[in-house]
Amino acid sequence: MILYLDFLSISTLGVLFLDEMAEFQKKTLDMLRQPMESGRVTISRVHSTVTYPASFQLIGAMNPCPCGYLGSNVKYCSCTDKQVQSYRARVSGPVLDRVDILLHLIPVNLDREEEGTLSSEELRVQVERARERQYERYGAGVSNAKVPFDVLSECSPLTTSQRQMVAQVSSKQQWSNRVQIKIIRLARTISDLRESEVITDEALWEAMSLRRLNQSSSKLSAREL
Repeated sequence: MILYLDFLSISTLGVLFLDEMAEFQKKTLDMLRQPMESGRVTISRVHSTVTYPASFQLIGAMNPCPCGYLGSNVKYCSCTDKQVQSYRARVSGPVLDRVDILLHLIPVNLDREEEGTLSSEELRVQVERARERQYERYGAGVSNAKVPFDVLSECSPLTTSQRQMVAQVSSKQQWSNRVQIKIIRLARTISDLRESEVITDEALWEAMSLRRLNQSSSKLSAREL
C-alpha cells in the first residue's frame, strides 16, 4: 500500500493512468480521494509521518460491465443488472465526484477518418491559447481547475438563467456541490477553448453532458438531462 502511495507522488505534475480501474480494490481507490482533493499524499510509518506532493491528472479506464460487452453492437452482454451495478460500485461515488469527465466510449473504426477532428498540432495550439487566456484572467500561472472557486466566480459569473439551469439539472441528476463546481470549471475551460470571454450556455450544456456513464448518445439534450 505504501508503494502505491509513492506512485501517487511520482505522478506529480503528470498523468496517473489506472487501466481496468474497477479491478483495483475499493479501499485502494478510495485512498485517491485525499490526494485528488489536496494535491498531497501523506504516508504514515511506524516512527514518522511524511507528506509529499501528489498533484496529478487521473485517467481511469474500465469496462462497462464484467463481460465487457454492455452496449456493444457486435456481441451480446451476458451480465445481469445486479452484476453490472456491483461491478460499477467498485468505484465509489466520492471518487467519481472528484473526476471532471465521465464518458462511455464506443469502438472506433480506425480505417475511416472522422469528420471534424483536429490534428495534435491544432489541439496543442488551441490548448496553449486557452491557457494564456486563463493566465491573463487570473493574473498568475493558474488554470481554471486550480484557481479558487470564488475567484473564478468573480471573473466569470453565471447569469441567473445559467444558475437555474445548473440547479435544475443537478437536482434531477442528484449531483453534489463538488460536481456542480467541477461542471462550472469545465464550462469555463470549454469557453476558453472557443475563445469566449464569458461562460456560454452551450459550454454549460456540454460540460453537463460530459458527466454520463450510460450507453446513450454522445450528446445529451436538455430533455434527457
